[in-house]
Amino acid sequence: MTTRRGALGGMTASLAALAIPSLASARTATLAPRLRLGDTVALVAPASAVSERQLFNAEFTVSGMGLVPKFGAHVGQRFGYLAGTDDQRASDLNAAFEDETVRAIFAIRGGYGAARILPLIDWQAVRRNPKLLIGYSDTTALHLAVAREGGFPTLHAPNAASRWEKDSWESLWRLAFTGETPSLKLDASRVLIAGIGEGRLLGGNLTILSTLMGSGRLPDMTGAILFLEDINEEPYRVDRMLQQLKLAGILDAAAGIIVGNCTRCDAQGENQETFAVDDVYGQLLGSLGCPVVTGANIGHISNQLALPHGARVRFDTAADTLTLLAPMVE
Repeated sequence: MTTRRGALGGMTASLAALAIPSLASARTATLAPRLRLGDTVALVAPASAVSERQLFNAEFTVSGMGLVPKFGAHVGQRFGYLAGTDDQRASDLNAAFEDETVRAIFAIRGGYGAARILPLIDWQAVRRNPKLLIGYSDTTALHLAVAREGGFPTLHAPNAASRWEKDSWESLWRLAFTGETPSLKLDASRVLIAGIGEGRLLGGNLTILSTLMGSGRLPDMTGAILFLEDINEEPYRVDRMLQQLKLAGILDAAAGIIVGNCTRCDAQGENQETFAVDDVYGQLLGSLGCPVVTGANIGHISNQLALPHGARVRFDTAADTLTLLAPMVE
């Protein structure tokens, strides 16, 4: 496994040589500014309560990236299973977008709770101050809302306290630091429908996406390259959530679908003699009119890819790649 420091070692010389626009000029841009060594980034806890160990891991990880962590005022709070009250968690996120010294924003962890703060976010401030929001799992609620309300891409990537490995590092670096348009290798295990699709990359955690249906917080998903992942969901629950997307017209309107790993999604107990999750994918996704793959290196797995959520991409099942069509950062 590549260590945090080891993975960064090969990046440093290249990143230091980059000519990158100032934060002040990025404030009026339609894209977030790219990251630079020495940038200050906010660490916020928009969902579940955070342990001391997770705070340490987040600080260590972000410092190892060559960035300067700045914790939100309430990240150590606890309100039941949440990292503080809804007002406190939203306040930290709003402050991070408004703070001129902050270049990007990392979620420390996922869990549950980000959807609760969507009505409390200052979306005018978000639009005035586009910044990379970085995280996954429950952070899906924020990615989708920013795609709708902010209109600029964000990064579906490990949370700050997550385990970062080689592919996670390198894809983050190429997307966020260099401003490249890389072709990311999906390592999909199964092609259900071959082809090429282009569109805005949208999605994330299937549970969070499905629970936001009808909330008015989702972006227009028509023509999207939809990506999905989940954890600890039995096949019948995956079936139920995909049916919800199907009945809402989201699956049929997609230009392509990438299913990542559904970690620990095997049938349990009395359900063991029913469908496997791959059977569900075949039944619900195998006859759509767009390219579809499953088993991509996305989700609650080690070495997951960082993905340019909200950016335009090309999805090619033959090459097994997802290619950014234009830089996602200024």
